[in-house]
Amino acid sequence: MSQDQLPRHQKEPIKYGDVFPVSGELATKPVAPQDAAMMQAAEATVFGRTQKGGTAAAMQAAATINERAGFVGHGDVTVTGDQGVTVTATELPGASVVTETVAGQVVGRYVEATPLLHQGGAAVVGDLHQQGAITIGEALEAAARTAGNKTVARSDAAAIQAAEVRATGSSVLIPGSLAAQAQSAATLNTSTREEDKVKLGEILTDATVKLPADKVVTREDAEGVLSAERRNTGDMSARPAGVSASIAAAANLNEIQDMAT
Repeated sequence: MSQDQLPRHQKEPIKYGDVFPVSGELATKPVAPQDAAMMQAAEATVFGRTQKGGTAAAMQAAATINERAGFVGHGDVTVTGDQGVTVTATELPGASVVTETVAGQVVGRYVEATPLLHQGGAAVVGDLHQQGAITIGEALEAAARTAGNKTVARSDAAAIQAAEVRATGSSVLIPGSLAAQAQSAATLNTSTREEDKVKLGEILTDATVKLPADKVVTREDAEGVLSAERRNTGDMSARPAGVSASIAAAANLNEIQDMAT
């Protein structure tokens, strides 16, 4: 919410529930000046500046009105504790996801593509080289570079198998294929010493060569791979910068390229 969108005359303070889609006790708390100051500091740490029209700006606008109306003092803070105000950035292949929270509830999330750099005529975004549309094999190779030192888990094997199925159009597990190697590695890793465990990079390096067929990554491919990875984790989460993240980044970049042509 911007400064202009906030009412100038308040019979009661502007609460978090009036500004953001939050619930519970937080929704009933007034936005205070020091809450806004904490968010401004957090944004400045991550972005290098306060975002124009962003979460901190909305909080500052609400806090200013509350202070002028006498509902809160300049030094007041209503959000305290370990889950006070946070701004975190998660780097994925080709994108950065910034999440802003107040008292543990998300009040802002931004996904920004990594700036394009031109090298030899190829547009490079994160670790994905865009020379035409990005294929599933190329996205898997990007995962080898960004998460290659991670041990292969069951969720990784499931994601690799889902990617291979979409690349080849066949659900038959081919002996010696990427999916077969990943499944064997995930099984081996459950009963071997840490130093002997198979890493993602060992499986996914040169994925474009190892795949019997390949195709351009689509949004449907990304959703299918992500679903497979999540189904095989205990908490339905996906590995940051892992297989599904690389496939998703490739799909995003392909869509951007389609819109630009």
